[in-house]
Amino acid sequence: MGKSRSSSRRERDRERDAAAAAPEAVDGGSARFVPDPDRARAWTLLIDDAPQSHVDLDDPAHLSFEYQRRLGHVIDLTAPPGRPLHVVHLGGGAFTLARYVAATRPRSTQQVVERDAALVRLVRERLPLDPGARIRVRSLDAREGLGKIPDGWADLVISDVFSGARTPAHLTSVEFLDEVRRTLKPGGTYAANLADGPPLAHLRGQIATAAARFAELALVADPTVLRGKRFGNAVLVASDLPLPVAELTRRAASDPHPGRVEHGRALTDFTGGAVPVTDASAVASPAPPPSVFR
Repeated sequence: MGKSRSSSRRERDRERDAAAAAPEAVDGGSARFVPDPDRARAWTLLIDDAPQSHVDLDDPAHLSFEYQRRLGHVIDLTAPPGRPLHVVHLGGGAFTLARYVAATRPRSTQQVVERDAALVRLVRERLPLDPGARIRVRSLDAREGLGKIPDGWADLVISDVFSGARTPAHLTSVEFLDEVRRTLKPGGTYAANLADGPPLAHLRGQIATAAARFAELALVADPTVLRGKRFGNAVLVASDLPLPVAELTRRAASDPHPGRVEHGRALTDFTGGAVPVTDASAVASPAPPPSVFR
């Protein structure tokens, strides 16, 4: 007798998962896709065994990673629900947030800047983008790619760039933020995924740098990260217009891993007198301890 449809499907799924999990060389190291045991068409992208992105092809509005959920809140609150946006993504990974915008805000126009051309090709092959989504991908350095965005084009610029698990130095300075501001529409929003651990010198410096270029700031992070108890991610949000702090606070507090929002005087006090970073003084963000990825 021939195999049942269900057994054939299971075999195909096993073959698919095995192929996806096989390591592939990309410009930034070794990439592999680990299937999500709880979601039929979802994978986590790892680069050199460090988790980079999670994508559910059946539900691109699902955000699994803590920091991506927080960036998802920023996307949701940038404009009224469903309104299309112009979004620049610095750092592509598996295009998780670009997929999220396309799913939650149809007809949005997005530009993704991802330096790793081999990774871009691999992600397009393994986790194809919706052909109807208006997503353009440029394989360039983030700052170089940002320079190609027209003045005043973007409603939102999201920076999520890591090379060897560190944010490159040239993406941490006031000069870099000058380029971000140039591309933003008046009152547009900038959001950055930052990573740091005790004594939080990098995070404090990034807040001071953003404060030198934007009138309004907010920071979302796990309270233990803000207290300098462990290494982790923090999402910095900046604009020249008042930020939706109350709603961002409510959403962050209701996440599976609740986050805290700092704003105003409390955020100024948190910087502890840190000074803005310039191109001349910039250094890459600190490397995470090996325990972070265990």
